[in-house]
Amino acid sequence: MVKGWTKSGWRAKPRVQMPDYPDTAALGAVETQLAKMPPLVFAGEARRLKADLAKAARGEAFLLQGGDCAESFAEFSADNIRDTFKVMLQMAIVLTWGAKVPVIKVGRMAGQFAKPRSAATETIGGVELPSYRGDIINGFDFTAEARVPDPYRMLQAYTQAAASLNLLRAFSTGGYADIHRVQSWIAGFTDEDEAARYREVAERIGDAMDFMTAAGVTSDTAHELAKVDFYTSHEALLLEYEEALCRVDSTTGIPLAGSGHMIWIGDRTRQPDGAHVEFCRGVQNPIGLKCGPSTTADDLKVLMAKLNPENEPGRLTLIARFGAGKVGEHLPRLIRAVQSEGANVLWSCDPMHGNTIKAASGFKTRPFDSVLREVREFFGVHKAEGTIPGGVHFEMTGRDVTECTGGVRAVSDEDLSSRYHTACDPRLNASQALELAFLVAEELQDRRALRKASGL
Repeated sequence: MVKGWTKSGWRAKPRVQMPDYPDTAALGAVETQLAKMPPLVFAGEARRLKADLAKAARGEAFLLQGGDCAESFAEFSADNIRDTFKVMLQMAIVLTWGAKVPVIKVGRMAGQFAKPRSAATETIGGVELPSYRGDIINGFDFTAEARVPDPYRMLQAYTQAAASLNLLRAFSTGGYADIHRVQSWIAGFTDEDEAARYREVAERIGDAMDFMTAAGVTSDTAHELAKVDFYTSHEALLLEYEEALCRVDSTTGIPLAGSGHMIWIGDRTRQPDGAHVEFCRGVQNPIGLKCGPSTTADDLKVLMAKLNPENEPGRLTLIARFGAGKVGEHLPRLIRAVQSEGANVLWSCDPMHGNTIKAASGFKTRPFDSVLREVREFFGVHKAEGTIPGGVHFEMTGRDVTECTGGVRAVSDEDLSSRYHTACDPRLNASQALELAFLVAEELQDRRALRKASGL
């Protein structure tokens, strides 16, 4: 256990982006009830993920992290979980082809209920109310009653997370994730005229599957081909919830955030002396740290020392989120800060949060071209610095939404209103997410070819 750390120690630190519950008695009752619940994940799973992330930091694996901007109570269904899981499997196969290393699959699922907001209130039609902060905190409806923080929402979030995890584990090991099935889904995508440019890669993946089958390597003879490891993650924003689900691992005596396999600290809550850093520094889970344009080299050094004092491989993932056109200005100085400390970190790219704009139609959106540009800039900087681009982090859904513009199906500003379902930020739809995987695979192929030519 980290010296001087307790799971409630964050309460003595400055807190931001968290609600003030008007009914403190109800809050206490909910925390007591949650503290009696089983953890959603287990320490052995978190340790396995940490070992996998250590491989990605060395270039021996690649991290794919994706899922909802914010999970919703209203849209919770088995079909939605299945569809997002299905797209992530397809993306993982394509990325595996490009990188020729295992792809670590981590969903923004089964816990991504709370969202930081840029303003404490919002005004519509001259009426000002508290901002919506995610279903675990308050309601989306623009009414005074809905916007009051309600602690009992934590119990509903826990129940939904448990049900989601149960289904994800069934999908992961029950045959749905069979690699041959996933390959056929990819082929279906590239059969469409708009995706013809990716058909050659899909055919080469299909040829590899056919060769394996001819050689007798099938899911019947190699059971690993019929299942996958799938992990969950979320931003550890609502610390009352995180503390209530914190458990001490009986095998090591080290605390575990029992709410998800991996938790991360957002760009708005990464104050070195703040409550969120204080909580996360004491649990054994892999920790993500969002790094935006305002992240200074000195702050990053302090945060790395606090969050990973033993410099443990796989413990800390730095998730870069700068915006297209800004990566070259900010990422190199942070890479050099990491190198100057000799820190073990995994670098991942979040090309979503720095590329949010307001369309002429009034909807928030993210242009696909900007998302792709930031990914390419991320790979380009790592190439120039001689460091390893170890992962990507997307907000996406398996549904056919129209929230981000562009992509092979050319979603336009005029299309946004037709299927705009997000409660917070715009997400890539299934087609856009898979297309982005093909384009990231091209970057991974180029990187692999360069390393091979250099004898690395």
